[in-house]
Amino acid sequence: MELSPREKDKLLIFTAALLAERRKARGVKLNYPEAVALISAEVMEGARDGRTVAELMAHGKTILSSGDVMEGVPEMLHEIQVEATFPDGTKLVTVHEPIV
Repeated sequence: MELSPREKDKLLIFTAALLAERRKARGVKLNYPEAVALISAEVMEGARDGRTVAELMAHGKTILSSGDVMEGVPEMLHEIQVEATFPDGTKLVTVHEPIV
């Protein structure tokens, strides 16, 4: 199977997001890369499901709270930009202040 660099990046994000989901389910606070991966994967999957950019921008803020992540992570993470594949093409989704 031959994967493009973009497809490899998506798989890496998805794998990191799965790890983050498992850690979160066990009550482990997520670090910066885990938080970014989890939010990014949710946005990418929402795009594939046909949700709009506006819906995903709003949904991205509800995925994690400050109680789900290590101290300092919310202050480091001001926005996440995800290039997601929608039914009508690829679009950039920006989630501002994703962790409150």
